[in-house]
Amino acid sequence: MTPHQPPTGGAGRPRPSAGGAERGSVTAELALALPGVVLLLVALLTAASAALTQVRVADAARAGARAAALGEPYAAVADLTARLAGADAVVRVRGDGSYLVVEVTQDLPGPLGLADLRATASARAVPEPGVPG
Repeated sequence: MTPHQPPTGGAGRPRPSAGGAERGSVTAELALALPGVVLLLVALLTAASAALTQVRVADAARAGARAAALGEPYAAVADLTARLAGADAVVRVRGDGSYLVVEVTQDLPGPLGLADLRATASARAVPEPGVPG
């Protein structure tokens, strides 16, 4: 065999290149797997967003309950809680026997509008002495 000739297989036929039979298979596999990867990424980002919103709503409910227990008017408690929970949050402040209860609900749009999610939290606090329940 001279340096100019391609390597040959048996009977003098040119030997096929190593990747010739599988040429394009990586592209096909990627095309099949990519939608699944994107769907998984959307699901993970949606779950992370929902978890962060749930934490924010729970923190807002606790802060509202503390403010209510210290004697802030219900309107001021609702305003504070809504600012902490987010613009679209629904806040409900009420007395429940010897407790003050703050309930917060925040709607989350699902991915591409396919599913609606809702974060809800409530917090209870005993009013300080001299604060009406």
